[in-house]
Parts: sequence; structure tokens; C-alpha cells
Amino acid sequence: MRLLPLAFTLLIATILGLGVTWFSVTHSRGLDSVRVGAWEGWPRSGTAKADPYARAFVARSGELPLELADGLVFLATTDDAGKPLDGRCETRIVGVLPQARLWTLTVTDQDGNLIPNDAGRFGFTSAEVVYRDNGAIDVRLSPRARTGNWLPTGARPRLKVALRLYDAPFSFTSGADAAVLPRITRESCL
Repeated sequence: MRLLPLAFTLLIATILGLGVTWFSVTHSRGLDSVRVGAWEGWPRSGTAKADPYARAFVARSGELPLELADGLVFLATTDDAGKPLDGRCETRIVGVLPQARLWTLTVTDQDGNLIPNDAGRFGFTSAEVVYRDNGAIDVRLSPRARTGNWLPTGARPRLKVALRLYDAPFSFTSGADAAVLPRITRESCL
């Protein structure tokens, strides 16, 4: 008679454990993250020191993460105020980037797919963007064409922005290294 509660408890524990593991693997890129404003990066995801959740994410997604010596990827799904990036709104990415040999900035939908657009513009590289006098970038995300550094959003309700820094002289391996990344600000919505 006492085996039934024990079996039920083990069944619940197994289901709960598998459910939490599945959620962690499908909704997280790993535990070793670095947050700088709205940007989040996973410096060890492409190394032998990656945590098990980061390895499981990479195996499940099929992504090829950057080795720390090659570069670092930062993703943003919210602005600096914590509001989700909305493609129906005017959003600006403004600031000086950390020193890197090359960088790219790409806007995608929430699933990471490039957004089809008539301009054929999906992102900028460090060689393409027009810089301010102080060396800062000023990129506008908008569903309508804008002057300057404009990236079309296709009026998607949720966006993701990827900033890749290649051959950068910092590591973030301790998580304590301070970096300044561009601010993301929502200006107006349709």
C-alpha cells in the first residue's frame, strides 16, 4: 500500500525534472551569460568550458557558436527600458562599440529569420555604416524608410538584434569585465 505514494512521487519528480530540462534547453542559450544593458551574450558557448545547457542548445539548434578567440555575439530582444523590440515602432541603436577588428549588426524576427524587404537590407557591417563624428553608430529600426543607417523591420511584432564583435581584445570570461555597448531606445510606435 505504501508503494503507490512512492511510485506516484517518483513519477511526478521524473515528469517535473524532464520538463524543467526541456524548458531550459529550448528557452535558454546557457547559464553563463553576460548582460550589458539590453544586450546578452554567452562568452563560453563556443568553448570547451561551455555549460551543459549551452551545449544542449547548440546541439539542438544546429547553430555554430563563435569561439571566444574569434568573437562574441550579443543578442537583444528588448530595449534598455525592458520593453520588447517591436518592429512596428521606431527604435534607435546609438553608441560607441567596443574595439573590434570587424562587427556586424543584424535584425531578425523573433525566431532568428531574416526579414524580407524591398531594400534588401538585413544588417550593417563596420565597413558599411555611417559613423557620427565621435565614432558612434546611430542605426534606426523602422517599418518605414528613414535617412541614414536604416534597417527595415517589416512591422514584425517581435524583433531580435544580433551584434557580433570579431577579434575583439576583451573576453568577458569572468562575467565581471565591463563593456559599453550601444543603447537601444524606442522612440515612437505606429
